[in-house]
Amino acid sequence: MKKTFFFYDLETSGFSPKSDRIMQFAGQRTDLDLNKIGEPVNILVRLNDDVLPSPNALMVTKISPQQTLDEGYTEAEFAKIAAEDIFTPGTTAVGYNSVRFDDEHMRHLFWRNFYDPYEWQWKDGRSRWDLLDVVRMVRALRPENINWPFIENESGEQIAANKLELLTKVNGIEHEHAHDAMSDVDGLIDVAKLLKQKQPQIFDYLLRIRDKNEVKKLVNLDNPAPFVYTSGRLSAEFNKTTIAYPVAPAPNRNVVVWDLRYDPSEFLEWSTEDILKNLTTSWDDRQKDDFKPLPAKILQYNKCPAVAPIGVLNEDNYKDLKLDPSQIKKNIIFLKKNPHFLENIRTAFEDKNKAMRVVFEDNPSRAQSSPKLSKPESQLYNGLLPDNDRVKIEGVRNAKARELADFHPGFADDRLLELLLHYKARSFPKTLSAEEKTKWEEYRILNLNSMLPKFMAELKEIAERDDLTSDEEFIIEELKLWLENVLPDNE
Repeated sequence: MKKTFFFYDLETSGFSPKSDRIMQFAGQRTDLDLNKIGEPVNILVRLNDDVLPSPNALMVTKISPQQTLDEGYTEAEFAKIAAEDIFTPGTTAVGYNSVRFDDEHMRHLFWRNFYDPYEWQWKDGRSRWDLLDVVRMVRALRPENINWPFIENESGEQIAANKLELLTKVNGIEHEHAHDAMSDVDGLIDVAKLLKQKQPQIFDYLLRIRDKNEVKKLVNLDNPAPFVYTSGRLSAEFNKTTIAYPVAPAPNRNVVVWDLRYDPSEFLEWSTEDILKNLTTSWDDRQKDDFKPLPAKILQYNKCPAVAPIGVLNEDNYKDLKLDPSQIKKNIIFLKKNPHFLENIRTAFEDKNKAMRVVFEDNPSRAQSSPKLSKPESQLYNGLLPDNDRVKIEGVRNAKARELADFHPGFADDRLLELLLHYKARSFPKTLSAEEKTKWEEYRILNLNSMLPKFMAELKEIAERDDLTSDEEFIIEELKLWLENVLPDNE
């Protein structure tokens, strides 16, 4: 089995993988030395008429819904290409912020189109890798020989920034059309080459440790030890990097880690309820001056965390990251001597997870404005499929269009029953019966109306700007036409 990288990027109709859609997919295969193999892939995917795209998103991508209809593949066609021709055995899918964005959109694409949403990332030598935290860790620990971008914040201070387009610019890498998926892929490959050339040791190490089993060797509760941790959830003041320590098991076989920059004795008196309240505080309240966040978070083994042994730190790293070795040792000793505190942390994280599951199970479409609207597309994480259904979904995706009209797999999981109707309506509309057409139209109108307020608010705000380019004005007109076509009775 030949091992390869497949660098990829998406442009989407919005941020949410549950309700938004992929509009452009671009990618390029390389060998492990980052030499390109074969032709690039650049695909548009038709936006279906049950979706109102985010005007803000389209102002960035400049892709109109109408363009996807003229030039794109159906979702079912694209899912087949992605599963069979792109993410082949031995492929490592590589992106930039892909674990939290692109990969989630791909999982939901496969879910909607009756493919296993996970196999493309693990089966038959497949894997994934996210270069964003690689860039962050290289910047924090081995910044030499690479130019690093900064931006000015609201206070006029220069702060570190790691956006792909900024990184390519300061390093003289050609990246003409940021937020065009194909241009972003080319820029990402060149950034990977830069990292591999200038800091090969840390590049190769993080490539190896992307595997969750490798991460577990370093970060575990059987033999807890401090480790270097880089994460977007950590402070930009310290280049998103700290020394952390595993303190408790977390839901889904993950681990809670403590940021050793902070003295745990200051939180010792917190009860489980205090910790839970802190963990579930709203974003707005977290921004208040008097809010004191618990310096603990869940490390998810299967999300390519950027972790390294503490021995990688040199004197300059300790100084630059403002880490005090003596205080870190004291903090570890304190954590070890206070198991009741660690138990409170464990219970609070578990209770938070249970509460979130209850919300999902009671109202899977809680984000929608209509209580009548059920969205199986958004319920990927509401439970694994029964084994029999896992076999039956293969029959759905392999069925010919003429076979789908009278195709009744007999799913045990109710999500798949409704999902099948939506799958047929989106990619094989001629297979719908009269009753199915009525059900689809009812769903479609409810879904569009649930998206309408946000769509109109964004469109109004953009249209009132006086600095619009001709391309942006064109997108606005296309969005108005799209709304007229998919929701003609809207006033």
